[in-house]
Amino acid sequence: MQSTIEKVLLAAVLALTCATVVVADEPAALPHLIDRVAPEELVPGADAFGAIRDDVPVAPVLDDGDTVGWAFLTSDFAGTTGYSGKPIHVIAAISPGAVMTGAKLVEHSEPIVLVGIPESKMRAVIEGYAGLDLKAEAAQSGTAHELDIISGATVTVMVIDDSLVRGGIKVARALGLGGLSPVEASGPERELKQGEGEVRDWSALAGDGSVRGLTLDVGQINRAFEQSGDPRAAERPADGPADDTFVDMRAGLVSVPTIGRSLLGEAEYANLQGWLGEGEHAILVAGRGRYSFKGSGYVRGGIFDRIQLIQGDRSVRFFDRDHRRLGEIAAEGAPSFKEIDLFRIPADAGFNPAEPWRLQLLVQRAVGPVEKTFLTFDLGYRLPEKYLAPVAPASAVNAPDAEAAAKTALWQRIWRDRAVEIGVLAVMLTVLTGAFFFQMQITRYPRAYFWFRMGFLTMTLFFIGWYANAQLSVVNLMALAGALRSGFTWDAFLMDPLVFIQWFAVAAALIFWGRGAYCGWLCPFGALQELTNRIARYFKVPQWELPWGLHERLWPIKYMIFLGLFGVSLASMPMAETLAEVEPFKTAIILKFMRDWPFVVFAVVLLVIGLFIERFYCRYLCPLGAGLAIPARIRMFDWLKRYHECGHPCQTCANECPVQAIHPTGEINPNECVNCLHCQVLYQSETKCPVVIRQLKRRARDRASNAASADVMTRKLDAQEGRKETSNV
Repeated sequence: MQSTIEKVLLAAVLALTCATVVVADEPAALPHLIDRVAPEELVPGADAFGAIRDDVPVAPVLDDGDTVGWAFLTSDFAGTTGYSGKPIHVIAAISPGAVMTGAKLVEHSEPIVLVGIPESKMRAVIEGYAGLDLKAEAAQSGTAHELDIISGATVTVMVIDDSLVRGGIKVARALGLGGLSPVEASGPERELKQGEGEVRDWSALAGDGSVRGLTLDVGQINRAFEQSGDPRAAERPADGPADDTFVDMRAGLVSVPTIGRSLLGEAEYANLQGWLGEGEHAILVAGRGRYSFKGSGYVRGGIFDRIQLIQGDRSVRFFDRDHRRLGEIAAEGAPSFKEIDLFRIPADAGFNPAEPWRLQLLVQRAVGPVEKTFLTFDLGYRLPEKYLAPVAPASAVNAPDAEAAAKTALWQRIWRDRAVEIGVLAVMLTVLTGAFFFQMQITRYPRAYFWFRMGFLTMTLFFIGWYANAQLSVVNLMALAGALRSGFTWDAFLMDPLVFIQWFAVAAALIFWGRGAYCGWLCPFGALQELTNRIARYFKVPQWELPWGLHERLWPIKYMIFLGLFGVSLASMPMAETLAEVEPFKTAIILKFMRDWPFVVFAVVLLVIGLFIERFYCRYLCPLGAGLAIPARIRMFDWLKRYHECGHPCQTCANECPVQAIHPTGEINPNECVNCLHCQVLYQSETKCPVVIRQLKRRARDRASNAASADVMTRKLDAQEGRKETSNV
């Protein structure tokens, strides 16, 4: 019966997943949604909206006929596709000074908000964007503000934040608000010439502007601080002759082949190519004199606070991870410098090497015991025309879409921000993989293995579940199927790195071990069930074991639930997400039981039943487990060792299996097994496994027989020796 169910379910899921129905949801335009928000909700005191402009889809926000702001719909200017695969529509307004005055959520299909997190929380976060200075965001590439993450809704909040900031900056540029201007290159658009370039000496590089410099002497610095208007700075001039070099700083764009090969040398330039990723650039900065352009602050804080690269209204700060020291400049005739360093410009910084930029130096002077005052000086840089070529018309077709690039930059930013969590998860996956590959070694000592498993499950519950909120869900599978039908992109899935990594690991584990690698070790709710059951056992709570016939007939329930949810998702994803509340994961793990009482009661009831029937929910109700179990038969290896006597007649493993995944005939059902490895502990047990016990008894008899034979032989030899001695006498 089980095999038949598996075949039917697998065929149904494959047919549904491979369906080629394409649903093209056009993003709602501002005219269709603007009536859902009142003018005063966007700009305090406003009383009306003006006519929507034809050139830019924005509406003036009016106060007694005067324009006090501009309203826009985020989905008209930036990608807003959330975890549901549908746009999140937010209407916001910007003041003439490029400050966001208000924002309101008007339409969405996010499952975590529809069922889970109160929508009031999400609205409060969005309304908190009032007062956001878009000029500062444009200068810092959208990272000048602190992001208010709601636990359990990371992806949704990140998408909303990205669309509000990027959309707001686009509107401000298009309308020229706050001094922001459209990003347009002066003159024809240009790009770097292709090719390896030639090697040139220092004088040639400095002569044509490939290397540019900023030189300040002590007298210039003292005069600058005198003119700054701070008398305390004037009272503390730098010592020494006025013509002494205060700082001599040179810079060159070494990601340009000619400049890089000339300044770095062939070997170091080759190393640079390996260091830079796609879309990244690098500058060389060299300095000498009294003042260090690096200082020592980066050693403590990891950021170089004395220099920054500025291009237009964007700025790039350099961190220690984007820095490398250089021993010397390879160009012939180059002067000696005390400091020579390489700085990497990230791809998401929006840097255009064909446009002018400047390296700003911050010079500080102490004016008190702990107080300092600062001045800035600019080293201007424009790449010589010889390195540039006009952009061919065809390149506009081949250039990556700006929206796709922005989405890529968003998920890359999320991955960088969660580097520590990713590292911890990677360690956990590595340890688990090692445990599976060396399962006989780690299960040899039952007590040590028990505490290893309990420790791992505790880490799964507290770190993956309650801390990182990385609980997988059947909603993920439905969202994946929906994405495959309507135009698949990686963006939405990559925005939650821990969930993405786990799904990648699950896919690999299905080939090697089946679904148990996740269900038995990495599922936070599964870990919660097992840990609470262990506590119940410690306090002598009786354990119930269902009769095999009933147990086997309850297995299909979870497959029916999964198939039902999958079918509903084809007609209505929001309805399927609502019905997916059969999973208690949001309540128990994501929201940590902070939810309406019916959901809490449901989750608690399942956990209470689990105190008497271990992993009750996993066995009979979990649609995620069912979805993972369907392809379990494709696994390539059978790692769990069995004896011929297992089930014929020995029933020790079948009786002790925590989830009753072993048939009375001895076979392990891979669709139900959670890979807890308890059967492998029993496989080597010298006190429980009859086969091992019989082997030990046989070895003991053999040793006793050998000892007896040796004793007889010894006595014979002794007798022979005695007779020889008597004969000699």
